[in-house]
Amino acid sequence: MSDGQGNRVLVVDDDEGLARALAINLRAHGWEVTTAATGAHALDAAASSRPDVVVLDLGLPDMSGLDVLAGIRGWSRVPIVVLSARQMNEDKIDALDAGADDYVTKPFAMNELLARLRAAVRRAQPADAEEDSAVVEAGALRIDLARRTVARHGDEVRLTPTEWALLEVLVRHRGRMVGRAQLLHEVWGPGYDAETNYLRVYTAQLRRKARGRSWGAGAPPHASGRRVSLRGVTQRERTPATMRSTT
Repeated sequence: MSDGQGNRVLVVDDDEGLARALAINLRAHGWEVTTAATGAHALDAAASSRPDVVVLDLGLPDMSGLDVLAGIRGWSRVPIVVLSARQMNEDKIDALDAGADDYVTKPFAMNELLARLRAAVRRAQPADAEEDSAVVEAGALRIDLARRTVARHGDEVRLTPTEWALLEVLVRHRGRMVGRAQLLHEVWGPGYDAETNYLRVYTAQLRRKARGRSWGAGAPPHASGRRVSLRGVTQRERTPATMRSTT
């Protein structure tokens, strides 16, 4: 039986020779291969081809491979195997912390890479067709998690990096309760769990940017101190007692 068994792999590398060689070898082992030479193309291909695993180089011409990692991880749990000439421990740690599932250094043995790809696919959780989607419609807003863009009635809504990070967390957890401590941790990092004023400020800014006709017949996002609603994207601020009871 072929190694790939018809699984789809996205190869992201700006080295044309290497990408071609990888594609030939992977196809010979039963993989369906899509290639991308830039970060922008990789994000588009990840959303359109829905690969079962991604092979990602970190040194891309238009953006860092870590940015591609973050872009994909914003909406997908697809396994990502970094394939890079960078051999420093710091580079490996950064990639793994950013969401990579494995890290292979160049030069590499093809049979080892194939084994790691098979293992990554075996470990992968089944994708949820609704949750594992790059584009989310919320009222009149179109949120593209792969491209990190928001449009309202077709017009771009400009968000700051922090506003985007907050929106992205809400969208990824849409339909589920997200505690304020989790939001603060995911957006601002460890050590900010008590800074609830950050949430008030930035949710208010998101509300202002989504006011008026942006929600069609629906209400704009509401942030009253307990709840932030994004027409299907909801965050509840847990009380300390609730947080204690769920830990």
